[in-house]
Amino acid sequence: MRRAHLLSAAVLLLCTACSGGADSDSEESAEKTMDQGAAVRAAIERTSADSARVDEKIELKSADSPRTYVFAIAGVFDLAGDRGRLTVRFEDSGMDPVEEVFVGDTVYVRGSREAGEGRWASAVRSEALTRYFLRAPLNDPEHLLRQVKAMRQVSNEGKEQVNGAPAVHYRGTIDHATATLRMTAETKRGLNDLREKLGDDMPVYADVWVDGKGRAVQVRLSCFGGVKAMTTMTLSNFGTSVKAKAPSAEQIVPVTAGEDVLLA
Repeated sequence: MRRAHLLSAAVLLLCTACSGGADSDSEESAEKTMDQGAAVRAAIERTSADSARVDEKIELKSADSPRTYVFAIAGVFDLAGDRGRLTVRFEDSGMDPVEEVFVGDTVYVRGSREAGEGRWASAVRSEALTRYFLRAPLNDPEHLLRQVKAMRQVSNEGKEQVNGAPAVHYRGTIDHATATLRMTAETKRGLNDLREKLGDDMPVYADVWVDGKGRAVQVRLSCFGGVKAMTTMTLSNFGTSVKAKAPSAEQIVPVTAGEDVLLA
């Protein structure tokens, strides 16, 4: 539990130095921004109608610590069918990884301390909240896509290589409401207090890479300053087969996302 509390304190510090953003000063640039935003939304919709391999990395670093906290998430996900399997690791923490199985609106977790050895915790996906900045509740990849889809002030940054193939890089920002979507009241209060002290919004950069087939093959949310918070999800092997089913009833212990740092 001590690791979880230390991480919570570190992440709350991440917002004090987040700044940036872009402005459109002419009708022409505003029209271009609208066009780029439409391209991003179409790419997210196309990706959300498919299945894919998911590889995600979450990096959190506070200003007063040399350590970067890293979560690594990997698996397969049927985004159209709302089912998938993910393995979640908190790197260099000494904690065992957990396995997550998504089936509709239920997420089953094996390895959570809240369920006990040999048991699966179950949580309601649509009710889960996150305690961390730029972290999806229950590590839900669809939540991250939903946030990125709302990006604004979008610009085309040119072509880059993703998954060994060229992809168009789009960059924009998401607003405060989107950045704090499905966040616990306690964490949101802390962020709102910091926002009031700064006297302005705390822009979070959003990046999307779209391949030649119009699919979002990589998405990222980031906030930088003297500190760092960054979540990057790469999608590959589109159309992959996804086998995910609920464990047997006698193995399941209903819980909330609670204090497990690997889940929220």
